[in-house]
Amino acid sequence: MLTKRIIPCLDVRDGRVVKGKNFDDIKDVNDPVTLGAYYSSMGADELIFYDITASYEKREISLDFVSQVAKNINIPFCVGGGVETIDDFTKILRKGADKISVNSGAVKNPVLIQEASRKFGNQCVVLSIDAKKEEDGTYRVYTQGGRNKTHLDAIEWAIEGVRLGAGEICINSIDEDGMKKGYDIELLDKLTKAVNVPVIASGGAGKKEHFLEAFEKSNVDAVLAASVFHYKEILIEDLKTYLSDAGIAIRK
Repeated sequence: MLTKRIIPCLDVRDGRVVKGKNFDDIKDVNDPVTLGAYYSSMGADELIFYDITASYEKREISLDFVSQVAKNINIPFCVGGGVETIDDFTKILRKGADKISVNSGAVKNPVLIQEASRKFGNQCVVLSIDAKKEEDGTYRVYTQGGRNKTHLDAIEWAIEGVRLGAGEICINSIDEDGMKKGYDIELLDKLTKAVNVPVIASGGAGKKEHFLEAFEKSNVDAVLAASVFHYKEILIEDLKTYLSDAGIAIRK
């Protein structure tokens, strides 16, 4: 049985880790290198860093922190935000990242997923999807840090992304982002039944029970959270013990 993963998410803006609610009300948290090293020592399985304004500001991702993070942690980490070309993939991987997350750039140019998968392997390509529920019950894809509504259905886009070569899907519920009311289980269930690659759940964790619910009620491979870890409302070591005691195969 494959063990489930616990992944802190670090949103980076202007060289600092920040956090908001529903992609708004952004507040400063910490330095990404310091926080990354802390999580590495506390038992996180992986880390994901997002340069949250790179796509919106139409600029390349800031690489200054990537090489420093690589020097200070001993777990895999993924970097995303403003990734639009194979050259972006190359630069970030050379700085020490293990995986690259694509979102807006992949929506704009889906072939990017295919090209990156062929060049670097699908294990390096994470398709990140920001999804918001519509009145008819479907989920729509948003880009540019949740600012731009697209015509894409989130589940159909995930299926297409996997067909093109994405090795993993990170699905974030805009409705639940930062709200601490729990993950969108309906969305997770639909997505994990639609694709055959690992799925990371994002958006909504507020207490330990929410992580357990995501694992028990959907077939996600990993759970991602930010503020509950950043503000030490939940300690990763305690969370892992709780999940293990509940019967979830977790890395100790």
